[in-house]
Amino acid sequence: MNRLTGKTAVITGGATGIGLAAAKRFIQEGAFVFIYGRRQEALDAAVAELGPKARAITGSVSDEADLDRLYVAVKAERGTLDILFANAGTGSPLKLGEITAAHIDETFETNVKGTIFTVQKALPLMGEGGSIILTGSSAGTTGAPGFTAYSASKAAVRNFARTWAEDLKGTGIRVNVLSPGATATELAKAALGEEGQKSYGAMTPLLRMAEPSEIAAAAVFLASSDSSFMTASELAVDGGLAQL
Repeated sequence: MNRLTGKTAVITGGATGIGLAAAKRFIQEGAFVFIYGRRQEALDAAVAELGPKARAITGSVSDEADLDRLYVAVKAERGTLDILFANAGTGSPLKLGEITAAHIDETFETNVKGTIFTVQKALPLMGEGGSIILTGSSAGTTGAPGFTAYSASKAAVRNFARTWAEDLKGTGIRVNVLSPGATATELAKAALGEEGQKSYGAMTPLLRMAEPSEIAAAAVFLASSDSSFMTASELAVDGGLAQL
């Protein structure tokens, strides 16, 4: 039996990369999926690939009105929400000494504020057995040179799971963090090139970057009852990068 049969999931940042890979796996496991993101063209292409068990809603995780539209659509079509994969995030390098207020604001607007409101606004649709998955990063544990704002924002996401697990006591809703390392999304491959990918891969004991499908497999585990006694936890899928 598929592990997510009959479940309804929302995936933010779901049009490409890890989000799209997770949407594919969730649907394969029986879920109905709403993907959410800012680029209509990418969302349309993703839904065409995902098929009839997917819907796309356009909006920003840092815009509360947009999030309201998302959850109104979920409630209208499905009634309730079982799985929330708060995957939308952003990050760019800027060295210490060059960091600007605008750079900090951009990063924290999506990764911190956006994650808070994505989760908070979903809660009225969730109940016993619900699973919230937050996308963290190995950088939230180890730090990453030149990525001050990004690393700090992902450390905040790790703490959200600890704090919210306490806040959600008695609801039956679990919240965990899925923390990838360097992942070979189309965007990453284009940005890094072949040599850059080899360089990032060499940082791990497995000597390669992750495939988005490998992160998606871990997301299915956290979404399903296979992880029923996990909350406030961090699942590192980083090739050992932040573990040594």
